[in-house]
Amino acid sequence: MIKINPEVKKALETGKPVVALESTIISHGMPYPKNVETALKVEKVIRDNGAVPATIGIVDGVGIIGMTPEEIEEFGKRKGIIKVSRRDIPVIYAKKMWGATTVSATMILANEAGIEVFVTGGLGGVHRGAQTTMDISADLQELAKTNVSVVCAGPKSILDIPLTLEYLETMGVPVLGYQTDELPDFFTRHSGHKVDYRVDSPKEIADIIYQKRTNNLCGGVLITNPIPEEYSMDSKIIKDAIDKAIKEMDKQGIKGKESTPFLLKTIVELTGGDSLESNIQLVLNNAKLGALIAKEYSLK
Repeated sequence: MIKINPEVKKALETGKPVVALESTIISHGMPYPKNVETALKVEKVIRDNGAVPATIGIVDGVGIIGMTPEEIEEFGKRKGIIKVSRRDIPVIYAKKMWGATTVSATMILANEAGIEVFVTGGLGGVHRGAQTTMDISADLQELAKTNVSVVCAGPKSILDIPLTLEYLETMGVPVLGYQTDELPDFFTRHSGHKVDYRVDSPKEIADIIYQKRTNNLCGGVLITNPIPEEYSMDSKIIKDAIDKAIKEMDKQGIKGKESTPFLLKTIVELTGGDSLESNIQLVLNNAKLGALIAKEYSLK
């Protein structure tokens, strides 16, 4: 049920580095046309750093590994594209619908195609109040069992960071900090929580992934990459915006997979657009690191 772009297929067959990208960030993460512009910029950054981008989505019930610019444009404009996690894939396939892949669904399709490195913005995790709501992102379970390494700017700031780290530890997922001992907090560089291990080069990360694969240790590796200093937001401003956004979400009764898009959209409004620019820059930063890791891993 997947279709691999000829360029991506050739790269995989010849051992060239390939980097997977999600499509939820296009359909549900940013407004049009900024979403399409950002998606194409991310692909360019990956190419400029020596790897082949493979944006993943579902078109008419078929998983696309390496969307064309025209497909990315359509994902950016089309209304009603379903946000797809692991549970949704068989339904979207059977109904021949369009689907924007989340972290978990992108990992599944990337793994099926044989792509090791996947770049995203922020990781889903344990939501605040999960002790009573049980609202835990499927991203964490996917990291525990699917053999794809994920580069991100840390868990999304709207989450319960300590509980997310506890969950990852329980699931046996190593959390690496690129050139940092502290877990980055998506919009900011500092969360006050330590990563499991600091890594200082793409080669070191590739070595860790290689050891995980050759020793048959199933699951992903989480590589956290701090947002560039110049785009890091004031922690108090972003915290206040998140708190207000969560209160508004609770007031409106928004739950489940609609929570994150609503919160991110509301935070953009509350910060006067500053959080959107930070979001874009952290994704571009992750794309560069992901390409460099994929290059090093392709040499193994």
